[in-house]
Amino acid sequence: PRCAARTLFAGPTRFADTCSDCGLDFSAFNVGDGPAAFLILIIGALLTIAAITVEIKFQAPFAVHLVWIPIGAALTVLGLRFGKALMLAQEYKHQAREGRRQ
Repeated sequence: PRCAARTLFAGPTRFADTCSDCGLDFSAFNVGDGPAAFLILIIGALLTIAAITVEIKFQAPFAVHLVWIPIGAALTVLGLRFGKALMLAQEYKHQAREGRRQ
């Protein structure tokens, strides 16, 4: 968030310890499970609606519905990256820290 470098993540959804460009310590931020909870609810609802629509409209066999598993996994991982990055950026912007009131 400080230098806009693309060094926020060390894995698919795991933050790096520090920014390799400016040295900002990402471990000081507590993103928590907020993005994951919202993603589970939103992506789960969208995939359920899509699966029901496909079933009603096409009477698809069960094997066709197995496609929802990789779609759900991909949407969740991509969404987690976006959600966690957004949450960390907001914590940095507003200087949010645990146990501190403004």
